[in-house]
Amino acid sequence: MSMENQAVEFKKSWRDDYLRWVCGFANAHGGTLIIGKNDQGEAVGVTESAKLMEDLPNKIRDLLGIIVEVNLLVEEGAELLEVHVPAYTNPINYRGHYYIRSGSTLQEIKGAALDRFLLQRQGRTWDSVPLPGVAINDLSVVSLKKFRELATASGRLSDADLSAADSELLEKLKLTEGSYLKRSAVLLFHEDPDRFIAGAFVKIGFFVSESELAYHDEIHGSLFSQAHTVIDLLRTKYMKAAIIYEGLQRIERFPVPYDALREAVLNALVHRDYAVPAPIQIRVYENKLKIWNPAVLPEEWSMKTLLGAHASHPYNPDVANAFFRAGEIESWGRGIERIFSSCRSSDSPPPSIQLEGHDLWVEFPFSDNYLDTMRGKVSSEGSTTQETTQETTQEKILLLLKKNPSITRRELAQELALSEDGIKYHLRKLKEQSRIRHVGATKKGYWEVLK
Repeated sequence: MSMENQAVEFKKSWRDDYLRWVCGFANAHGGTLIIGKNDQGEAVGVTESAKLMEDLPNKIRDLLGIIVEVNLLVEEGAELLEVHVPAYTNPINYRGHYYIRSGSTLQEIKGAALDRFLLQRQGRTWDSVPLPGVAINDLSVVSLKKFRELATASGRLSDADLSAADSELLEKLKLTEGSYLKRSAVLLFHEDPDRFIAGAFVKIGFFVSESELAYHDEIHGSLFSQAHTVIDLLRTKYMKAAIIYEGLQRIERFPVPYDALREAVLNALVHRDYAVPAPIQIRVYENKLKIWNPAVLPEEWSMKTLLGAHASHPYNPDVANAFFRAGEIESWGRGIERIFSSCRSSDSPPPSIQLEGHDLWVEFPFSDNYLDTMRGKVSSEGSTTQETTQETTQEKILLLLKKNPSITRRELAQELALSEDGIKYHLRKLKEQSRIRHVGATKKGYWEVLK
């Protein structure tokens, strides 16, 4: 062995600090530490080889808890020691620190990376870890009810499972462990998951430039609630619909197809690395939309593998299973495919997907036709105009409230083809603008439209 590589490291002499390298090999794919060679691979020999032959196996066993093979060999007249380190499936630490061999370097594992490493060695995923201090009664009744409605429509759970008590339903979904709820249960059904899991929310901003933010929102709540609210907000507040009239027919065209946007948002929520305490970020510009989430993918994956299999290897399998049962996502492996298919069928530019370290970016460029329409150019199909759909949606809500002051959120959602979470958002905004107020009890009161 004349060169260092991922599996070989040269050291001129032995120092106990090199136990970190042994630890790193054990936590990676194994390797060999050669004592008595310089960095150029030249044999310089080792002193006290007989003593080291006896001391090293015992020292490594006592301090690292692993068994290695130490061999004596002669090269160019110089004595060398080869320390062969096997790969270990359980995590190995040296004095409380964890190291891993990566390429030809040694790296200490810290923070979120250490959490991932330890869970992986235990055969667990991040979302499957029990979370003390949260009981079933702490979960959102509304979110559990919404899940039952979605799962009933999807037909992916039996009527018996859906009519069972909450505890039995959560057990069926593998969201409990003994008397504890898992992290996945809190993400899926708690009204305020970021109270327990830092960064478990979404930030949306409209940017005039890369550094100039015009306005923004934060979306909190259960993942099911976040999913619907984010999609509704993007389509009613952050993206403008290009309105084209062909004769008397009014056609709305959004810059990102609904199915593609929906799949991208769901992928970000389901497959993100929640060990990183940073929220999902969605940046909307005049000419593009970008979604960022922290992601963890196997090192051997290429971009081609990512595009074809990201959804088939969910980082949070318990969360992914609940979304699948609710009919929110399709069978594993089709999320990315559906994004590109939706863009093709609507004649929209496909997104670009970039993985930079653990940063996953999905960027949707807006088509030239859309941008031309929004800039007021007239197409051969007829006259064009534009409107901010958020304002239009709220005006429609005001008209419905005037017509029927006792109308419910569910009825508003059905009338406007929005989710109840989206309606809730718009009602809150109208109240903040002092345009409406609710009079009386929550269920038996009525809405009053103010001047």
